[in-house]
Amino acid sequence: MPAPKLATFPAIRGALKFYQVASIITGTFLLLLCAEMILKYTPIHLELFAGGKGGFLWFAPVVETAKGLESTGDGVNLSLAILVVHGWFYVVYLFACFRIWSLMRWPFLRFILLALGGVIPFLSFIMEVRTARDVRAYLAQREAAEAAPSDSLTATEGSK
Repeated sequence: MPAPKLATFPAIRGALKFYQVASIITGTFLLLLCAEMILKYTPIHLELFAGGKGGFLWFAPVVETAKGLESTGDGVNLSLAILVVHGWFYVVYLFACFRIWSLMRWPFLRFILLALGGVIPFLSFIMEVRTARDVRAYLAQREAAEAAPSDSLTATEGSK
């Protein structure tokens, strides 16, 4: 694949910041979602609610019925809210992954690895650190390589 052009470096830096923020938010909500799934689908059978008869924050039991698992709580179902927020932020995260991947002109496998960060717990945090390190190192190396020929040219002109 061809290397990114120097003119795209500001856009790459912006895309990297966007990716880092989206990665942290998506990873955090994925961990919350995992905790919520453990609470709901293991023998614990609880869901988190805000407001209602239980107070500000409380856990309501989940009961098995003929239709499946049903909540007994009232108020705002925070477990459901965590699910929805993670789903929408995953879409934003995929856009951020696509943007950094396309600007850096990486192979498609790298995009797949970035995208998996939103569905495998803790992977988004690992990929965020690795991607930021790789992008910053690449940009610094390219900028140093571009600056070096002009510096050596100026030094040879000054000695004449």
